[in-house]
This record gives sequence, structure tokens and C-alpha cells, in this order.
Amino acid sequence: MARAAIEWGVRDLAAAAKIGSATITRFENRQREPNNATLAAIQRALEAAGVEFIPENGGGAGVRLRKPA
Repeated sequence: MARAAIEWGVRDLAAAAKIGSATITRFENRQREPNNATLAAIQRALEAAGVEFIPENGGGAGVRLRKPA
């Protein structure tokens, strides 16, 4: 959902996170769980692009776009 919100393809996220696009694809297809460093790189890249991660609050964790400044 985060990639869609910022209109990024797999290659865009991979480049921003400095990881392979196959890693993103395997993660999104639930074929493999990335290690903590890879997850952190993905999160940093998405946050830098304006995505906010919403913690679990009884309705489930999620993402949204940061409000423009």
C-alpha cells in the first residue's frame, strides 16, 4: 500500500532503499521475510518519500501519506 500511495514501482523502492528489486518482490509476495536491516532500509526510503507508518491501534497497522508542510 505504501508504494501505491507514492506511485512507486518495485525498482523505485529498491533503488531508494539500496536493495535488490527481487528482495522487494519476494517480501511483497510473502515468499521470504527480510532481515531487520532490510526492513529498516525499506521503511527509511518510504518515510523519506512521505509515507507515515501507523502503529497497531486495535484496527490494525497501516500507512498514510504525510500532510504537506
